[in-house]
Amino acid sequence: MIRTIIFDLGKVIVPFDFMRGYKAMEGLCGMPAVEIPKRIGTTDLVTRFESGLIPPEDFVVELSGLLGLTIGYDHFCEIWSSIFLRETLIPDALLARLRERYRLLLLSNTNAIHFSMIQANYSFLPYFHDLVLSHEVKAMKPSPIIYREAIRKAGCPASECFFTDDVAAYVEGAKKAGIDAVQFLSLQQLEGEMRARGIDW
Repeated sequence: MIRTIIFDLGKVIVPFDFMRGYKAMEGLCGMPAVEIPKRIGTTDLVTRFESGLIPPEDFVVELSGLLGLTIGYDHFCEIWSSIFLRETLIPDALLARLRERYRLLLLSNTNAIHFSMIQANYSFLPYFHDLVLSHEVKAMKPSPIIYREAIRKAGCPASECFFTDDVAAYVEGAKKAGIDAVQFLSLQQLEGEMRARGIDW
């Protein structure tokens, strides 16, 4: 029997498009938007940031230097967080009904800048009983460490947890930890997966 439901954040609850941020940076750094992720990808900067190994201020300084950006911290954060789209993929009403019957956790690879933006602009976080965030745990999916922390916060055996994530490798990581997990494709598909497991709302 499922007692805890664990949701990924990006592209499960909140859709995002990195190109929105890259296009905003394009006019500020003189680098084509399509080249920006390639330049960022030559370093482990984002991984370190999302693993909580570098503070936001240092991340902004390093990334700005990498891309040739000369903007202030607040302006950078605004652009860095512009990737998120307003309409969520899972309605608050569904989360509210699930919360009445199950323990809800949010399990996300994220960073302090993005999560602050989520807290300020979306209404769904109060439906979650607890959060497991990579920059706080200092480990990213699919590391076993972050799944162990999710199981600990679930307060029940891994076999009584259900998890959905849009990334197949992260779903497999959860399964290796003993969690029942499926890849998120759509709200309708997720509802079908939950019904198949006797999850009621």
